[in-house]
Parts: sequence; C-alpha cells; structure tokens
Amino acid sequence: MAKPLTTVLSTKGQVILPKALRDRRNWTPGVCLQVEETEDGLLLRRAPLFEPTTLDDAFAVLKRPGVAVSLEEMDQAVLAEAARRAGD
Repeated sequence: MAKPLTTVLSTKGQVILPKALRDRRNWTPGVCLQVEETEDGLLLRRAPLFEPTTLDDAFAVLKRPGVAVSLEEMDQAVLAEAARRAGD
C-alpha cells in the first residue's frame, strides 16, 4: 500500500494537492472540482463541464407563441428561404 501523502491547510483555507496526484488525475491549474463531504472525510472529483439538463429544459427554448407549425410548413419555409437566398 502506498504511503499516505500529507498537505497543509493555509490561513486562507487553501490546500495544495501533491503534484503526483494532480499529474495522475490530469488536474491542471484552473480545473473545477466538486467537494463532497462524506462520512470518512472530503471527496474531490472533477466538476462536470455542463450542468445536467432535462428534456424539458432543452425543449423549453423551442416554445413559441401561437399555433404549432407542421413539419410540412417548416419544410416549405426552409425551401422558400433557400430560394430567396439563391435569388439574391
């Protein structure tokens, strides 16, 4: 078993993670970490790049006022815009 590594808590509450651990995890300066309190201590893990979203979150941006447009109407609008741009 590897010897446990130690570090010191600064007066600002900062902890320096040993370089060997940072290198092994590929944690470079600026990486965002999640801190979770567990029964045994603190758990650090890389924070996800994006917040989790639901389908409702994604589809909410597609809402528009008025009556829903059919796929055929959307296709016609796309073709009409393509024809307009080709005519410019």
